[in-house]
Amino acid sequence: MTVPRVLHVAPNYFGKAGGIVGGAERYVTELARHMAEKVPTELLSFGPEPKSWELGALKVRVEKPLCYVRGQKNNPFYPALWKAIRGADVVHFHQKHILNSSFGAVLCRLLGKKAFVTDLGGGGWDVSGYVDTDGWYRAELHLSRFARQIAASSRGDSDPVILGGVDTQKFSPGGEARQGEPYFLCVGRLFPHKGADLAIEAVRSDMRLVVVGQPYDERYFGDLKKLAEGKRVEFLHDVDDTKLIELYRGARALILTSRYRDRYGHESRVPELLGQTLLEGMACGVAAVASDVASLPEIVRHEVDGFIVKPEVPALAEVLERLWANPELATSMGKAARDRVLQKFTWDDVVHRCLDAYGA
Repeated sequence: MTVPRVLHVAPNYFGKAGGIVGGAERYVTELARHMAEKVPTELLSFGPEPKSWELGALKVRVEKPLCYVRGQKNNPFYPALWKAIRGADVVHFHQKHILNSSFGAVLCRLLGKKAFVTDLGGGGWDVSGYVDTDGWYRAELHLSRFARQIAASSRGDSDPVILGGVDTQKFSPGGEARQGEPYFLCVGRLFPHKGADLAIEAVRSDMRLVVVGQPYDERYFGDLKKLAEGKRVEFLHDVDDTKLIELYRGARALILTSRYRDRYGHESRVPELLGQTLLEGMACGVAAVASDVASLPEIVRHEVDGFIVKPEVPALAEVLERLWANPELATSMGKAARDRVLQKFTWDDVVHRCLDAYGA
């Protein structure tokens, strides 16, 4: 069997070279990095200045796009994309409804390359808003069953679910039992649909809550600080992986209570396509508390790895009370959570699912 040369194309890079810190960007980088250990792999992304480097066996290139379509930072357009595609056998586009991906899919047809796509949520102005582009790709590789369900592809359920992964050596339990004062942890971008406000409202004044994330919405962040008044809530920004892993390892539980309707009444049809921070925390041996929304019940087994709750303050407060009063329960759930990740959510597993879909 011929070993394919794989090119991953993503609108933004994770961390370095003006990149973005977020679950979607980390997902692409980690998938490409682990795939490079199996087959020749390159990651092409976009930023303010051209740069290239190697990340282990992975070749990374960040190019400056010609423009950002309609000023949308998640929608770069790079006409020279054909040069990168020419050297690959398989091209995996990350983010479906952006111009680069549709343009790249057409180039793959013209150059005789296999094109695949994974929707990471979001999108921007693109021709796919006017014509059906599903058939331009060999397949759409979905992050979860929920992602496949809401995609409403003309291929139905025939496209594979590849899930997500965690570097289980890096994100791992600490060597010693948890010490120091207990706390709950929220990790993620501080957008209203992510539900950090629910966690702040649900914790008692004597409970400690650490909220990690960038405040992208000024009004929402202001409201979070008001909700936190009189409570033991700490906000942390610009946390690197070393500190993040330390926080995961020390937490009584990790909370992710995303929801379809936020506190302002705005609807989000796709609040979570996967739940990367849940996987990271679970890999560190932390019990998970997640809302009964979107893909999250596919990750957390209720009353095994943690709890699945309605995205409402009373329901969340009830399970937090249980975990706060019973650290042994939190510990046993954390161990089950780690096992869950090892069984289903390793990067090796995701890479093999991708390669099977590529026909490699």
